[in-house]
Amino acid sequence: MNFSKKSIYNKEQYSEELKPLIQQANQTLKTWQANWSDFISAPTKEELTKLMAPLNDLFWISDGGYEGAEREVLMCCRSEQKANYLATPAPIKGLLIKGNFLFDNANNQDFRKALQIMGAPPEGIGDIWIINDRGAHAICTNKTAELIENKTGLIREVSIICEPVEIRQLDLPRQRGLRIFNTVEASKRLDAIASAGFGLSRSKITQKIKSGELRLNWQSIQQISKELKIGDRLQLEKKGQIEILNIQLTKKERWRIEIKRQ
Repeated sequence: MNFSKKSIYNKEQYSEELKPLIQQANQTLKTWQANWSDFISAPTKEELTKLMAPLNDLFWISDGGYEGAEREVLMCCRSEQKANYLATPAPIKGLLIKGNFLFDNANNQDFRKALQIMGAPPEGIGDIWIINDRGAHAICTNKTAELIENKTGLIREVSIICEPVEIRQLDLPRQRGLRIFNTVEASKRLDAIASAGFGLSRSKITQKIKSGELRLNWQSIQQISKELKIGDRLQLEKKGQIEILNIQLTKKERWRIEIKRQ
């Protein structure tokens, strides 16, 4: 099976992030050469997995720097050769982004924008997470690490400097085990379910929504009162992800919601 623009791109509209991965798969099928992609988002990886499911000739290896990373680089290789590549290190590095944010809080999007202004390509940046008021840690490609090593930038009035390091030197986000539980709520509203799912107050969840840290099915969401449905997933920075497994109306006209958190 060969993915060409005529045979694949005309079937349905694929995202711009997915098209290079289709080209990558096509190249591996033709040349038998394994190669790594740039960083891709979690929804693009899901889209790729569905698209490639019928194709047994290829095997994909993913690495985001740590287990549970949202953005990852992918290696595409022939299935017959996967044993040769499973231990191949991904071309990625850790990144210390240092700055004094004691009096000026910043979120990961602030850091991502600052890195791009400093010359880092968007596709060269993986996950970013805040380290208290000392700045942030991130994952990036080796090439991006070289581009911004020891460069300085600004987030509003705060100066930052970038230092590439080995990933083991980072304070990696804490991993959460899989948990499935039920909660009973008066409504199916986003803020109610997110509050129960992530164990935060409604006011705190509202703040997270307004700041863009809480996403619905990987997309930004500002509608606090939006009703959720089975299959919806919420992603919250540093808190992982919850998925709605089931929703049932109780005899007391309330909603019993089954949630998977990871």
